[in-house]
Amino acid sequence: MPLFQPEMDSIGNRYSAVRKKTKYFITMILLLISGGSFFIVSQEQQSRQRKKIELIYCDELIIDKQLNKDLQRLIGNVALRHNQILMTCDSAYLYQELNQVKAYGNVKINQADTISISGNYLFYDGNEEKGIMEGNVELSDKESKLFTALVNYDVNTRVASYPYTGRIINGKNELFSKTGIYYSKEKRFHFKDSVRINNPDYTLKADTLEYNTETETAFFKGPSVIEGDSLYLYCEKGWYDTRNDISSIWQNALIDNRKQVIRGDSLFYDRKKGFGEAFRNISITDTVNSVMAEGEYAWYYKEPERFLVTGRALFTQFSENDSLYLHADTITMVTLQSLTDTTEFRLMRAFHGCRVYSTDLQARCDSLSYSFQDSVIRLYYFPVLWSEENQLTADSMAIFSKNRKTDRLELYNNVFVAGQVDSLRYNQIKGRKLTGYFENNKLYRILIEGNGETIYFMVDNDELLGVNHARSSSVEILVEEGKIKEIIEHQNPEGRLDPPGKDPPQELRLKGFAWYDDIRPKKKSDVFLKYPGATGILNVIQENIQK
Repeated sequence: MPLFQPEMDSIGNRYSAVRKKTKYFITMILLLISGGSFFIVSQEQQSRQRKKIELIYCDELIIDKQLNKDLQRLIGNVALRHNQILMTCDSAYLYQELNQVKAYGNVKINQADTISISGNYLFYDGNEEKGIMEGNVELSDKESKLFTALVNYDVNTRVASYPYTGRIINGKNELFSKTGIYYSKEKRFHFKDSVRINNPDYTLKADTLEYNTETETAFFKGPSVIEGDSLYLYCEKGWYDTRNDISSIWQNALIDNRKQVIRGDSLFYDRKKGFGEAFRNISITDTVNSVMAEGEYAWYYKEPERFLVTGRALFTQFSENDSLYLHADTITMVTLQSLTDTTEFRLMRAFHGCRVYSTDLQARCDSLSYSFQDSVIRLYYFPVLWSEENQLTADSMAIFSKNRKTDRLELYNNVFVAGQVDSLRYNQIKGRKLTGYFENNKLYRILIEGNGETIYFMVDNDELLGVNHARSSSVEILVEEGKIKEIIEHQNPEGRLDPPGKDPPQELRLKGFAWYDDIRPKKKSDVFLKYPGATGILNVIQENIQK
């Protein structure tokens, strides 16, 4: 064992003890520092909470220690300060220990030169930094003014609430509500119950509304209405930029511009530009002309009046006895000036995959137009038209109406009329031009002009008597109950009557014959059908015409 081992052990023990004490000392110092910091923060918080309301000035100060040693009566030109606010009034009671003030007469609060509140009476709690202003209350900042009977105001949050009817003036807008909250930091009002905005150009009514005084934008929910001389909007959610007259509305959204009623899942409208957009489940109804356009998307311009609808687009012309339904990829409506006078009229156009259904008329084509000036529907690009049991094709067609009833039909170039006799036999007429005449929406007479050709099966009591082949410059067809009753050839007719069975029925076809019953719309919903085997149908029609 080393000679100096005990001494070394003693030194080591002392060193260990010192190290432990030093560690304990350092730990205590850290705890004290940490605790002291919390203590300092706590003191600062308490100091802030306990900061006394300061008396700056008054004409007369009364202290009655017998009555209440804590109470100071302040009279005349009273000015008080507490943290960031300055209070003035005619007279006041200052409770020093409670750190509270009751102020009377011409009471006014100014906070950091940003917000001002005035009234007849004020109760203010300095510890809570909250006040209640009553009687002819006016709250104002740089953007707006609020007038009401009572305001609860939080100095720290700068939030003011009023439980009674309030009136706000902001720019050209005057706002009313039964209750409300003003978030002054955000420049935002929250209104509740019977909210109304009065503007020189419109009135807005809502159940609940938030209003930004800087942007002058209103956000509303619940049944809401915006109404002006030429505009009516309804929705249950939306916003309205009152400065720029721009709105976006949804949930049962509706816009009525006094000419059309526009509906959709959501609507956008720029009042200054007279421009609107509609999204999903949209409809545009023209009550004057008894028409409606529906689809999944639409845009609209007020001046000159025009709109576009696409996405399962459907155009409906309402009639007392027989409404007409048109589907196409895209439907447009424009307002045009008459060439003969100063009157305006509307022109509807439909593009790509047009299908038309009414009880008495059905049609398919690539595109069409409808003029409200002369009530004419024009069909283009290899149209097919059906009237009862008759099928009509041509290069183009025109359907003329009177009093919302079909009056006349005109077909131009490569005219072909076919009527089914039975499953194998078809009456057929060809020519250059066709004019069809209607009575009570029923086709009763057809006149074909130019290079007329006919194949007509003569039937009596369901018995086939013969097959008439004829050519003439013009052909007149009489129709009864949807079937060809009689064919009359005019101007140098040529023809023959063949006995039954001379030719197989399938060979009794004029050049260009085709039967398109499988693509015929037989009810309203059929206008949306994509028929099997109908791909490239227009090409098929063209090929048949050229055969």
